[in-house]
Amino acid sequence: MSIRFTTKARKGVVAMAVVAGLALGVAACGGGGEDDKKPEASSSTSRGNGSDPSAQENQADEPLVELRGSNGLLLQISSAQRDAGGFVTVNGTLKNDGADSVVIPAALSGNETEIVRNGRSLGGATLVDSKSKKRYYVLRDTDGRPLTTAGFSTVKAGESLSVFMQFPAPPEGTAEVTFQLPTFASGTIQISG
Repeated sequence: MSIRFTTKARKGVVAMAVVAGLALGVAACGGGGEDDKKPEASSSTSRGNGSDPSAQENQADEPLVELRGSNGLLLQISSAQRDAGGFVTVNGTLKNDGADSVVIPAALSGNETEIVRNGRSLGGATLVDSKSKKRYYVLRDTDGRPLTTAGFSTVKAGESLSVFMQFPAPPEGTAEVTFQLPTFASGTIQISG
């Protein structure tokens, strides 16, 4: 018996394989407890453009921006890289800066039914291009899963989790966008590449 795939089915299989591989890279954390503090204002730090280090190497560099969220969570964005494929990958670290374990707020997934159905993620993140007056949402695969870190539920006190999000790329002339994630302060980041 031979199996034949249509072009659409092959793309779906490839997308599922990519997402499955990314999901395996996400570490699950245990713990509990939730605190309802409001997000603090962001403090941004600029960083010079050097060579294009990998996502892991970028984690040690000074972040593009630090955003405070609820419950003592801190998001440090280390890079926003434009790809030739027409998308932007934002890399960073989600850290529990508090003294207690934090349950990741469901609001980080956003409120779109298709994304929420796939579990906890950073699917609620957006990039805002004020120059073109456009908002860019996290990309999804053919099954509606967001192309972002997913599958985490809690972060223990002092722990960090490497995170990523992929968005459609703004026009070539746009290098500065505002990053937004529910429950976190907004911050301006520079797109490189």
